Amino acid sequence: MTDIAMIEAARARLDGHVRRTPLLSSPFLDEIAGRRVFVKPECLQHTGSFKFRGAWSAISALSAEVRAKGVIAFSSGNHAQGVALAAKMHGIPSIIVMPSDAPRIKIENTRAYGAEIVLYDRANEDRDEIGARLAKERELTLIKPFDEPLVIAGQGTTGLEIAEQAREEGVGKADVLVPTGGGGFISGIALALAAKAPDFLVHPCEPEGFDDATRSLASGRIERNATQSGSLCDAIVTPQPGNITFPIMSRLCGPGLVVTEDEALHAVALAFSRLKIVVEPGGAVALAAALFHGETLGETVIAVCSGGNIDGDIFRMALDRHGG
Repeated sequence: MTDIAMIEAARARLDGHVRRTPLLSSPFLDEIAGRRVFVKPECLQHTGSFKFRGAWSAISALSAEVRAKGVIAFSSGNHAQGVALAAKMHGIPSIIVMPSDAPRIKIENTRAYGAEIVLYDRANEDRDEIGARLAKERELTLIKPFDEPLVIAGQGTTGLEIAEQAREEGVGKADVLVPTGGGGFISGIALALAAKAPDFLVHPCEPEGFDDATRSLASGRIERNATQSGSLCDAIVTPQPGNITFPIMSRLCGPGLVVTEDEALHAVALAFSRLKIVVEPGGAVALAAALFHGETLGETVIAVCSGGNIDGDIFRMALDRHGG
């Protein structure tokens, strides 16, 4: 299981390959939220998403012989791009299984990183089955998007940075809001902060209709989403929390926060106008929660913007609807 030692080891392997993203703030966002808000923009990470951290962590930990045969991953786009780029930088082949309704920019970017793309129907086909079959046929190593200890360890390096940067800002206590799909990102961050900043409480953030993590934490058991597609927040739409990630979340995370798609789009527009960063709707749900659902939060909030791979028409929709 992932622990702080694995996260520290992942950080050592990531050194020189990953960007240390900043901690941003804006008095305009503080005024809207009614509290101090910091933003950790992983949209500025390689491939426009935190996913590069976990991909590099997992691939770099493979033996040279196993790694040379190549890797396979399944993803709606951000994990796909992270694995594709990490594989390219290691000089190995990659196959990415992607839903046919993934944003065009994510499919195009993944292909541009040199990956072979296999598309599937998200509603009627099982990506896990497809990935397992191709991995066996071609002797590839499957890099899971969230339910994999080495991937969780790589994502946890974000938590190490948050702890250090918050300390530099004089923040000793905060609510940390994290966009959540399968739970790999929030699990890694929660593990890192439990060790390095124990007074920080981590919360999953999700869009309405796809709030499986929030419901699972409330019920104490893994809850499944009724549908697997149809959200602008596609980056964090997964069937349910992972079998590895859910116990970590149950042990270390506070209650989840749920936002509407329109609130996510509003956060996209505000991130652009006030912080000058581009965030996709799924990556903006934590900022939306900080700005519009902070009733139960403390005086200081750190919202992670997990990705910025947004199609132009969706970005224009956010700006047209909410300014910026």
